[in-house]
Amino acid sequence: MLSEKIEKGLTKQLNRESESSQLYLYMASWVERKGYEGICEFLYDHSNEERIHMLKLIRYINKRGGNVILNGGEKIINITYVSIKELFMKLFEHEQKISREINLLVEISLQEKDYFTYNFLQWYVEEQIEEEALIKMILDKIELIGADKGGLYFFDKDMKSFHKKKNYDSNPKKKIF
Repeated sequence: MLSEKIEKGLTKQLNRESESSQLYLYMASWVERKGYEGICEFLYDHSNEERIHMLKLIRYINKRGGNVILNGGEKIINITYVSIKELFMKLFEHEQKISREINLLVEISLQEKDYFTYNFLQWYVEEQIEEEALIKMILDKIELIGADKGGLYFFDKDMKSFHKKKNYDSNPKKKIF
């Protein structure tokens, strides 16, 4: 059984993952309208990945006898970006915020002596390390490109091939534990 504190923290996190999925989805749509095929595919895929993160939390809470409460997605995202660089800077800030929240959950799991949840959260810790490193790498490349529109064109094509290389598994049952 999950303690009330752990259940509340995990529920907040699954709703954050849902909001992350919506953020990536909105960004993908915005980028697609601007004509960046590769970047939009990358962002659409990440939207799906965030949804999978949410499903893993739901399944874990259910397996531990908890009660899942979804916030219903009342937040409406209506943001415009000045540039691709600004979009990825906002995304990097968002991923850093998610990392801080995961760290707090890990801390709570240790305080509550819930080593099952601590172990479960290690997947999210590793995932956040990868997410932050990936977005930082993308920002570094965008910085190298600068104002070169040709460079941005080739970057978008590279993002399309990157999208095809990464294996995005849509099976929420995979790697739960």
